[in-house]
Amino acid sequence: MSKTFLTSDPHWGHKGVTHFTRQDGSPLRPWDDPDEMDEAMVDNWNKVVNPEDRVYVLGDLAINRKAIPTIARCNGRKKLVKGNHDIFKLKDYEPYFDDILAYHVLDKFLLCHIPVHPNQIARWCEGNIHGHLHSNLVLKEDGTPDERYINVSVEHTNFTPIDFEEIKNGWRPY
Repeated sequence: MSKTFLTSDPHWGHKGVTHFTRQDGSPLRPWDDPDEMDEAMVDNWNKVVNPEDRVYVLGDLAINRKAIPTIARCNGRKKLVKGNHDIFKLKDYEPYFDDILAYHVLDKFLLCHIPVHPNQIARWCEGNIHGHLHSNLVLKEDGTPDERYINVSVEHTNFTPIDFEEIKNGWRPY
C-alpha cells in the first residue's frame, strides 16, 4: 500500500543555505557544500519513500534551474506546491511532477508553502501544513508554538520527507 509524504524547502543547489544560521547562531544545515547536502537529502528521501508513494513538495525545490533535475533521482510520485523561490517556468518543473499547485487540501489540512493567516485556519479544520520558515515556527502571542501550524521544512524533519500518517497521529516539529 502506498504512503503519502510531505517535505519543504530542500533548496537543492543552494550554496547560500549551507551558510544560514538559526536564531541562536548555530548552523541551519550540517553541510558546507551544496553538492554534499543534495546527495545526503536524496539518500534520506530514498530510504523512506518508495516509487509508488505520493510526495508533496511544499515549495522552494531548487534555487537555480540546473538543480531542478535533482528531484528526478528521488522516489515517488511527486506534486509541487510552488514556493516563493520556485520562480522558473512551469516547463522547467513539469517533467518531474504529476501536478504543480498553488495549494492543496489533504484530509482537512491546507498544504501550502507560506503559512496562511491565523483567521483562515478554521476554514481547513485540522490546520496548515507548510514550509518557508525553515527552523522557525508560527508562534502564539505567548511565544509558544501554534499547534494549528505544522512546519515540514527539511530542518524539522531530519532532512527527510515525513509520512503524512505521522502528522495525523500527532507529530509536530516541537
